[in-house]
Amino acid sequence: MSEAYDVVVIGGGPAGLSAALNLARARRRVLVLDGNRPRHAATLLSHGFLTRDGIPPLDLRRLGREEVAAYDNAEVQFALVHSVDAVAEGFRIVAQGVRGEPDRDVLTRTVVVATGLTETLPKVANMRAFYGTAIHSCVECDGFEKADAPLALIGESADLAEWALLIAQWSADLIVFTNGSSVVSEPEEDALAASGIRVERQAIAELSGGREGLTGVVLEDGAVVPRTAGFVRPAWSTSLAFFESLAPERDADGYVVIDSWGRTTVPGVYAAGDITPPGPQQLIVAAGNGARVARALNRDIAGVPS
Repeated sequence: MSEAYDVVVIGGGPAGLSAALNLARARRRVLVLDGNRPRHAATLLSHGFLTRDGIPPLDLRRLGREEVAAYDNAEVQFALVHSVDAVAEGFRIVAQGVRGEPDRDVLTRTVVVATGLTETLPKVANMRAFYGTAIHSCVECDGFEKADAPLALIGESADLAEWALLIAQWSADLIVFTNGSSVVSEPEEDALAASGIRVERQAIAELSGGREGLTGVVLEDGAVVPRTAGFVRPAWSTSLAFFESLAPERDADGYVVIDSWGRTTVPGVYAAGDITPPGPQQLIVAAGNGARVARALNRDIAGVPS
């Protein structure tokens, strides 16, 4: 533990890198540790980020890392954090380097956790083959590109009807597939029908298509429903085992509870991005969230009220 930092940012997505950039500019000594396992790795293009609309998300992360690392008082490294423990000096962080980078064992005054979420897709054969190209999980991010196409919405969550009403603004040809679950109630189905949205309750056998793209949804009875694109409602979860020794408060969905500036219930520990309520955010929202947390953290170190 030869190195000590003002802040260690865990997670190198838009939230974490935005926090790191602003803290580096505040002349804080910053280390970013990123496991390099982004949730959007399968997505070819990201949208809605001002001046970067249509950029591949991996390129967005690379540019962010380069901007942060350009500051002499900031470092960015690929590493998986194993533990964060409170010590007299603040916090001790132990991480295993990945992609040939060294292991780290460092001290820091403060911590920003911005690791994002893990998503679990419904168990549908061939889903991964089309995920990130024809099938997406962010309606606001990718709805425009799917406008007026025959769309599928696949999911097994209680908010599926809400998602359908939102997606319908981009296409009048939308079918909701519950994959054999009963998550859409009869009143919700009636309301969707009034908006021209059909609900298909059969289990899905697979998604069909090939190099030409998605062509349809194959039902359990063998029927094929022609579709060329769509959205999936994943189950999201936080992966914060390294963080548990500090016992931060979590809400009923597992998200890290924060105040309006990103402070967790553990003094000196902040959280930003998708791991905070209400969960998944657009990239530009997560980046703004990271900047907001950086402002609060810097003022806390300086002893100035936010």
